Amino acid sequence: MRVLITGAAGNLGGFLARSMLKDEHNLRLMFHKRPIDYVDQGRNVEIVQADLSRQDRLDSVCRDVDCIVHFAGVLFQPWPERFLPTTNVDYVSNLLKAATHEGVGKFILVSFPHVEGESTPDDPASGTMEGNPASIHAQTRLAAEKLVLNAGKVSSIRPVILRPGMIYGRGVLMIEAARRLMLWGLLPVWYKPTWIHLLSLPDFLCAIEAAIDHPTLQGVINLGDEKPVTLQHFLDLCARHWGFPRPIRLPSPAFYFAATLVELFASLFNSPAPITRDFVRIGMASYTIDTTRMNEELMPTLNYPTIEDGLVLL
Repeated sequence: MRVLITGAAGNLGGFLARSMLKDEHNLRLMFHKRPIDYVDQGRNVEIVQADLSRQDRLDSVCRDVDCIVHFAGVLFQPWPERFLPTTNVDYVSNLLKAATHEGVGKFILVSFPHVEGESTPDDPASGTMEGNPASIHAQTRLAAEKLVLNAGKVSSIRPVILRPGMIYGRGVLMIEAARRLMLWGLLPVWYKPTWIHLLSLPDFLCAIEAAIDHPTLQGVINLGDEKPVTLQHFLDLCARHWGFPRPIRLPSPAFYFAATLVELFASLFNSPAPITRDFVRIGMASYTIDTTRMNEELMPTLNYPTIEDGLVLL
């Protein structure tokens, strides 16, 4: 198979590409601005530069591709409500048009369970498309999911939506940011318990590779470990594992206030915005998931079934 990975210069896309270098598949690794520096073009690796805003240039990127795994996106910029409808929805539409034109067999969109809105251990996310999320990140990703599923109805593309929980492991961007902030004593967390569903990086990569290889897989599949925990508990475990004091608790409005200041600063000085109000909004939304399809069709057993097993990865 020839597998196209978009966002291969990014964090999770780069992890998948590195993991698949040992496989027999041919890889086409796509980047936009930041070049790919962890591998050279070779017998089974092709590196291409492309702009997802240029739909007319994407046909050649998708040519002779059997499976697309879509990661590419924009993060850490202020005012996400201004650009996410374009980067999360229009860019997916452009890629789908090219994939349809070139007869790509499978399209895997890496999404997240927040698209279903709030979910809890008593009412976990089940893979529905009827969610009503509050954050613009989740709203636009849900819209992209619908585009992918609709493409499967009018073309030969088999649509696959993977909704992993919070991915953890060394080198994962959000985990490394938490480590640095804890080191500096700058990582607080809100009081209200927020449910999250975790997934180790190795299990995430195994699940995606299984989805690539599965001959008939389609639809929405949630990815998570065996039991949800609260964000507060997870951060406390990380702090203890790393030898730092546990994060202090602050009222929720403090986080929105800080995010507003960060977005204003980023706008004025054209700098990244590591936290935005929409990040806070999506971060405060509880999510737990039903992993039945993952267990039955992709991974009957996990390498790290709980965070207690996976602490060694941190």
